[in-house]
Amino acid sequence: MSLEWPDIPYEPWRDTCSALHLYTQIVGKYRLARTPWINHSWHATLYVNARGLTTSLVPDGPGGVEVCFDLIDHRLIGSATDGRTAQFPLAPMSVAQFHRRFRDLIGSIGGTAKFDGRPNEVPNPIPFEEDRAERPYAADAVTRFFHALVATDQVFKRFRTGYLGKVSPVHLFWGSFDLAVTRFSGRSAPRHP
Repeated sequence: MSLEWPDIPYEPWRDTCSALHLYTQIVGKYRLARTPWINHSWHATLYVNARGLTTSLVPDGPGGVEVCFDLIDHRLIGSATDGRTAQFPLAPMSVAQFHRRFRDLIGSIGGTAKFDGRPNEVPNPIPFEEDRAERPYAADAVTRFFHALVATDQVFKRFRTGYLGKVSPVHLFWGSFDLAVTRFSGRSAPRHP
């Protein structure tokens, strides 16, 4: 296993990180609205793949839809099980523009773009369709972030092996923009005060 830990200075990437966080929330809320519930909200997360992040197959449209953030060529790609695909570039834009383009993309491949239009776990949340401030998209910083996700995903997958108890998949919680894996001991949690 080869791991490269890229340097990601926060200040130059902060505004792009904020934009990408909100974009993943839009896609994540689509997945949340269309996917049957699994405990711990594991049904709503995103997963690291060879090019970025994926919803995996979402029950929608003609059978299923997958949405991928390609963080190498910087595009959002939607694919349906009937062969339809659509995409748009990840570039500087407002959250409202991303929201509109995403809804159009889902509709063009036969999906239903109906989901909660409000961000979570961010200070001073603005509904997606009303957030018209131009957001930067620093492609080089996003690619470095992707390489950090890949390295962390590999470490987490190794960490979860061999554990006999309940363990989560490695997944990205888009609300907090947090790549996580969780192991459960099976013991009851202490009572809350």
